[in-house]
Amino acid sequence: MNYSFRTAEPAGSPGRASPEPNLKEILAITALTVAIFVICVCAIQNYLAKVDDFGDSLAYMTIASAIRRWNFAGLVILQFWGLPYLMAALSIIAGISDRTSLLAICFASALISVVLAHKLWGGWIAGFFAVLNFDWLQRSFLGGSESLFVALIFGAFLAVRRGRWMIASLLAALATSVRPLGLIALVAIGVTLLWRQEFVKFAWAITIELAVGTLYALPLMLYFGGPMANVHGYNSHGHVLGFPFYAIIKGTVLYSSPWTNLMFTFAWIMFALAGNIAMFTSGEFRLYWSRFPVEGWFAVLYLLAIYCYNYPFWARGSFPRFVIPAVPFLLLALSRWIPRDRRVLWTLATLSPLLAAVSATGIQTAASFLRRILT
Repeated sequence: MNYSFRTAEPAGSPGRASPEPNLKEILAITALTVAIFVICVCAIQNYLAKVDDFGDSLAYMTIASAIRRWNFAGLVILQFWGLPYLMAALSIIAGISDRTSLLAICFASALISVVLAHKLWGGWIAGFFAVLNFDWLQRSFLGGSESLFVALIFGAFLAVRRGRWMIASLLAALATSVRPLGLIALVAIGVTLLWRQEFVKFAWAITIELAVGTLYALPLMLYFGGPMANVHGYNSHGHVLGFPFYAIIKGTVLYSSPWTNLMFTFAWIMFALAGNIAMFTSGEFRLYWSRFPVEGWFAVLYLLAIYCYNYPFWARGSFPRFVIPAVPFLLLALSRWIPRDRRVLWTLATLSPLLAAVSATGIQTAASFLRRILT
């Protein structure tokens, strides 16, 4: 059922293409990235302290703690609650701390995401997806909602391929409670069912989505005055979406960043744009889109949404993080230019987690550590 890289070898170069990595090899690559990343962070600074200080990890732990106690007094929310709900449930069931539950969910979700990517698109895409993006590694192994979101979205795609539309709708609805752009998967599922005139399945899908949405929104309405209280916390005025690339350009002009950060983020923006162009010019991707319309529509609409994201402070700087769920589709669209070479894949599996760990801890901190061990 998967749709992997083309297996035909380039003309004039018989025998050069490597056989596609199987699931065991992809799991070995994932294990290597985990080991290198965690060891590097631990060597440079205290790992658990870094988790508390990284991204939204502390905010998610605070929300999960409030959910466990069901006491929201003084709580300031900017994040969606899907991940904290799961953290709170795991903490209660397993008797573990909120930090431990966060890390357990993120690690497990990252592994599940890679396995699902292998089932959906084959070994090359799963392998490169697992190692290419520094933000994916950091958010998977230091805390963040990205890995859970990706696992739910990829799970929804697999359910659609197997004709389990209700399960797909449930997973996409749960993904929307983790990150709001899961709504795009719901739209893609609904449009596809309507196009196929599957009206009964469409009605059931809507019912499931409304039920999940209502259960999610009720506490926010009761305790914070509205179901979108966390969204309003980012910006009290203006629209979430605007003109394509406007906020990216504005954020680049308004907020200074190191040249290394600019190069990194614009490399991902260029990669995404190249993939977009290939999506509309590649006959192979159009065939893929016609075969799996939910995935095709999700890819195109999701990329459009992050191009139009209207908060300048995050639009450019967080682009590599925002683009994570679309990476398999970019790889699919650009498949003829992606090296199908194990040496490249394993080299990236070694270097990417190392560089991601240095980026997460800070280049200056890592440099100070290196000077200490060399002197």
